[in-house]
Amino acid sequence: MPNSFGKLFQISTWGESHGPSVGVVIDGCPPRLPLSEAEVQAELDRRRPGQSDITTPRKEADAVEILSGIFEGHTTGQPLAMLVRNADARPEAYTEMRENFRPSHADYTYQAKYGLRDHRGGGRSSARETIGRVAAGAVARKILTLAGGVEIRAFVTRVHHLAAPSITEFPSLAEVEATAVRCPHRPTAEKMIAAIKEARCTGDSVGGTIECRVRGLPVGLGEPVFDRLEADLAKAMLSLPATKGFEIGSGFTGTLLKGSQHNDAFVMKDGAVRTESNNSGGVQGGISNGAELVFRVAFKPTATIHQKQQTVNVHGEASELQARGRHDPCVVPRAVVIVEAMTALVLVDHWMRHSAQNQTFKF
Repeated sequence: MPNSFGKLFQISTWGESHGPSVGVVIDGCPPRLPLSEAEVQAELDRRRPGQSDITTPRKEADAVEILSGIFEGHTTGQPLAMLVRNADARPEAYTEMRENFRPSHADYTYQAKYGLRDHRGGGRSSARETIGRVAAGAVARKILTLAGGVEIRAFVTRVHHLAAPSITEFPSLAEVEATAVRCPHRPTAEKMIAAIKEARCTGDSVGGTIECRVRGLPVGLGEPVFDRLEADLAKAMLSLPATKGFEIGSGFTGTLLKGSQHNDAFVMKDGAVRTESNNSGGVQGGISNGAELVFRVAFKPTATIHQKQQTVNVHGEASELQARGRHDPCVVPRAVVIVEAMTALVLVDHWMRHSAQNQTFKF
């Protein structure tokens, strides 16, 4: 099921960028969870377009409608369906894409795989598909909060060549949301915003990196060997549009260290086994170890740019494309909430799997 994700807490997203609506169905949501549209809307508002002058100017309220799975303010345990209607679609801006493939976009590969494609904004390849992920992530996040006080925080650490200094403390939501670029280091954030605006003015785009941290996780999440926690996180993140890299803990920098430098020494703290350092990023052997979960995701520059580019059309002829439409000159500011949503989906699924294996049966 290529449009579904998860095993016990499973989501299926549907809809196209310029279709009537987009949405998600959640199967496996526990019953009696208090949930309102307002709670889901709060996360969608962080993802929606047009929220600042460094994002796409497409104006969408992204108002969520819960269609099923709720009764008297609580989940019923039945499929939870949520819908967001598209209101500001402008398919006429994509006329050139009907014939011409955008370089580094999914246009060509979708055409080659399916024999047809929705050229209006990219159809399912558009990041608008992630609305369903964010809506489902809001539900998963509430479960994690009530189950164990789990906190998930993603933030921008790099835009193009601009990197924020190492952020050692777990940033607050207010610190992340203080600027449009969602980098908690304000001096760097201001430079990042200027770089994104410059790229937009020249019809270009830039990429960046998002770091995500999770605290409050119990020990034991992860299902070796193929469903290791970091493996499922990597799959979740690399399923997002424009992603090009994933690393956890020390990541590629760890290859520069020796084992004696990289190993996280164990200590007893408050009656529990903990590590003095966290090069492992909170995961060892594919299983959470109780330390803070730390990983990073790399996003490429937006493929659709407002500069003339050489390409090929659907007839196999050389052509030139001058793209129009409304696009983010840098995807990372809005991708922060999407990274958090996918993190919550992975974690709640593994939490449920861990509970089913270790708490249902007592021998």
